[in-house]
Amino acid sequence: EVQLVESGGGLVQTGGSLRLSCAASGFSFDDYIIGWFRQVPGKEREGVSSISSSDGRIYYADSVNGRFTISRDNAKTTVFLQMNSLRPEDTAVYHCAATKRGIPLSDFFWAPDYWGQGTQVSVSS
Repeated sequence: EVQLVESGGGLVQTGGSLRLSCAASGFSFDDYIIGWFRQVPGKEREGVSSISSSDGRIYYADSVNGRFTISRDNAKTTVFLQMNSLRPEDTAVYHCAATKRGIPLSDFFWAPDYWGQGTQVSVSS
């Protein structure tokens, strides 16, 4: 059974930090680009960040570049998103997604092969 299970979301004040985790199972983790996209009601899906399986490439959306850091541990089949200097505009449901290798990292979120149910991040002003 394929699973992507997010955790680490919560409620935080402006300027605070959260660390999201995505635990993957049921597929060949090291063959996939892993990333995070976020969803807000009434707005289009936004790709936040992604990381390649082994060659060190990463992608950050302009809106989070310099504040968020993505990493992955292939041995533990887990990906992380460290979020610092959070803003109210970051409030969203954050989903972990897996996309087969061979596409630009920035495109990972358009049609992922797998994604999780998400974790809520709320930033108060």
